[in-house]
Amino acid sequence: MMEAAGTGDPELKRFIAAETQKQRFQGLVHQMTELCWEKCMEKPGPKLDNRSEGCFVNCVERFIDTSQFILNRLEQTQKTRGAFSETLSD
Repeated sequence: MMEAAGTGDPELKRFIAAETQKQRFQGLVHQMTELCWEKCMEKPGPKLDNRSEGCFVNCVERFIDTSQFILNRLEQTQKTRGAFSETLSD
């Protein structure tokens, strides 16, 4: 007998959620690496010069700040929608 959609093993759900989170994180790291490489690396050499190193540090910090801002904004939006939905269902 098949289970209805959405009523699966809680351990499997946790595993899938963890793997999804890992995939998202890897995607962000890839995106950040590609963006900062294009922005900061003029000509690859045996080591980074001071300008490139500073550019990479700044780029990564801004990427993290921006990502955190977006996540916080989405969280606020979800909370607002949740409160609005609860109000409608009363």
